[in-house]
Amino acid sequence: MPTNPGPGPRAFTTARLDALPLDPAHADEMATVLADPALYGSTGGGPPDPLALRARYERQAAGSPDPGERWWNWVLRVRTEGCLAGYVQATVRGPRAEIAWVVGTPWQGRGYASEAAKGLVAHLAAAADVRTLVAHIRPGHTASAAVAAAAGLAPTGEWEDGERRWVGSPVSPAASPCG
Repeated sequence: MPTNPGPGPRAFTTARLDALPLDPAHADEMATVLADPALYGSTGGGPPDPLALRARYERQAAGSPDPGERWWNWVLRVRTEGCLAGYVQATVRGPRAEIAWVVGTPWQGRGYASEAAKGLVAHLAAAADVRTLVAHIRPGHTASAAVAAAAGLAPTGEWEDGERRWVGSPVSPAASPCG
């Protein structure tokens, strides 16, 4: 396993998705993907303005100012449709990664979030030697809880900012069905 995987994330694929390293050029399409106010019912906030999203993507693509921390972000392209449908992200610090995912409303209910999260976990284990995974999920957000469970995480008794901490370890990349 590499100990210094480089400055940015590499693309990875799953059965139906291409996870592409985030680029500010994705902002306009992603603003449309993230436009449904229903996406923010559990997290707060609202749909992003395309210009503000581009500025955020520029900051994220530049990476963390902390040299011991890597911000890895990918947009998710549904291969058969050729369009973006969401994102996955990881903040990697040594062998630990905090992960998150969002799939736009039109693509929900198709298993894309679980597929992307499992692919992310396998990718992090192989590309960054991640051994501990953490996600934070709001109470009652059953869809995100199901995604976390599918990715091998389990709820803990710990809470942060009103969200339950879920923790897990990646399965061996060789055993993963995602590439």
